[in-house]
Amino acid sequence: MAQNFLVHRGSRPSGGRFAPCHPLERVPAPSPNLSQQYRETYTVKKMNKATNKKAILVLENGSIYEGSSCGIDGEKTGGVSFYTGVVGYQEVISTPSNAGKIMVMTYPLIGNYGVAKKFWESQSPWVAGLIIKENSRIASNWQAEGKLADFLKDEKVLAIEKVDTRALMVELRQNGEQWGIISTRDFGLESLKRKIKQAKEAKFDFIKKISTKKIVKLSGQGKKVVIIDIGVTKSLVNQFTCLGCQLKLIPYATAACDILALSPQGIIISDGPEMDKGIYVVVDTVKQLLGKLPILGIGTGCQIIAMAMGLKTKRMRLGHHGLNYPVIKPGVFKGEITQQNHSWVIDETSIKDKDIEITWRNLNDQTIEGIQNTKLNAFGCQFYPASPGVREVNPILKEFIGLLG
Repeated sequence: MAQNFLVHRGSRPSGGRFAPCHPLERVPAPSPNLSQQYRETYTVKKMNKATNKKAILVLENGSIYEGSSCGIDGEKTGGVSFYTGVVGYQEVISTPSNAGKIMVMTYPLIGNYGVAKKFWESQSPWVAGLIIKENSRIASNWQAEGKLADFLKDEKVLAIEKVDTRALMVELRQNGEQWGIISTRDFGLESLKRKIKQAKEAKFDFIKKISTKKIVKLSGQGKKVVIIDIGVTKSLVNQFTCLGCQLKLIPYATAACDILALSPQGIIISDGPEMDKGIYVVVDTVKQLLGKLPILGIGTGCQIIAMAMGLKTKRMRLGHHGLNYPVIKPGVFKGEITQQNHSWVIDETSIKDKDIEITWRNLNDQTIEGIQNTKLNAFGCQFYPASPGVREVNPILKEFIGLLG
């Protein structure tokens, strides 16, 4: 008697990036009389059995979520955050601003379009761990170089599948983001809670590891731009390359006088981990640079500019992490859909200087998403100025380059 098979429909390339596969669809089993080629096209080949090794996520409030390991064995603590995008799991894993985080993927099927080296945002993964509902058995995409499960093991990423991510996200939404621990070894609740407490008391120091260790020069004949690297992504560098800029990536601890000695026409402060020890080093540097050159801060870089101008930041109850956050310029009836990844925001009550202007607001919660001080030639956007397409540049970056002498 013929049985039904669950198969993935293949995906097609869209704009040079991966497009998601269609959800699993139930189709009739092929007839035994069909050719072998036809059968191989429409049947699901025997896959390696998923590991059943137990893994556990414990939150600092004592909540427990059980699942199965789909990465390496071990134990990792970190702030439990989330990502709401349907696609982009490889970028989430390799984005430096996610360093030390345990990321929850809210889309239920992860890994269906595989992985490829060309879509890494940095040289290696930075997340502490990954939590997913279902790890796809099949990688179906013309650009795929491998499967997510193999990628996680090769890159030594701790990950859990078969977790009720919907229930987990409801808890985070109701109680706010909190710390947690993933373990495939220790399953004692009190023991794991103690480890969370110890890790939470330690100060972050990821920027020191992430930032370039020396000045890196990139080709270009256009405007001279220096990027203070606290977690720069490959996609941001690519956009400035498209603009023909003469780029130099510099270490986060580079002194202000050494930056000026490079004779840049503008300075970019990249995105990176929030509330890290290295941030305060950059803040002190930026204080000395304000008013001397045009400066643009992106993501965490926006927070750095704000702190350098005397503003305060505060932690959000539930951060912005995904691809579909609407923002709008005050007084303008035109919005943008943006990519965001931040758990901290500028405290509006700390703005006392009349020269500081709010340039973008989040339409969902009215938080600040952009500031500028034209007197000091300083600008910041809290969201990520993503490329609108292949070899295209975000208007915010074009506008900034247009300000350079």
